[in-house]
Amino acid sequence: MKTITVLLVCVLASFALPAQSSPKAGTAGQKAEQPGSAARGVGSTTAPQQGAADQAVPKIDPAKEAAIRKLLEAQGMAASFKQVIGSMSENMKPLLNNSLPPGEYREKLIDLFFKRFQSKFKVEEILAFTIPSYDKHFTIEEIKELTEFYGTPLGRKLVSVLPDVMKESQAQAMQMGQRIGQQSMMEVLEEHPELKKAMEDAAAAPRN
Repeated sequence: MKTITVLLVCVLASFALPAQSSPKAGTAGQKAEQPGSAARGVGSTTAPQQGAADQAVPKIDPAKEAAIRKLLEAQGMAASFKQVIGSMSENMKPLLNNSLPPGEYREKLIDLFFKRFQSKFKVEEILAFTIPSYDKHFTIEEIKELTEFYGTPLGRKLVSVLPDVMKESQAQAMQMGQRIGQQSMMEVLEEHPELKKAMEDAAAAPRN
């Protein structure tokens, strides 16, 4: 169980949802200062508040929050989050498989684990985490302009093809990372033969 816990901590710590590529519409690319919109916690919308109970957390203007939710819907953000969660699970399966002792139980355990793992991700809660960032970086006018863009043919195409673009990019990045990782390790071991010998001795040593 310790191995599983470590793996999950690593995954969740590195879990970064891919940002939607939003073209600039009017002033949409400029950061606007909003009264009371800076440095809010994750719990400033419908999500449960995190942090000290006595600390006042500014609320997002209801009209602006509604505009942000409309933009997220136009971007297909909920579907993107679901795909990210599924992709994260698929990427984690080989790591978890290699971390567990071999046996007939392993495949069933991993399948049941990821079903439970995915069921605990609530899309509405993840959307709530996203809303404060939009509130911080965009004015309501910019949000409305972006929503209009995602209603255009080009905007709808961006929403439909971006998941495939991200998936293809991630696959290439993983392959590149594996290749660079192997090269880096070989170079370090060649430059430090004492470390290479220590690693070989450790591998050859009997295990209790």
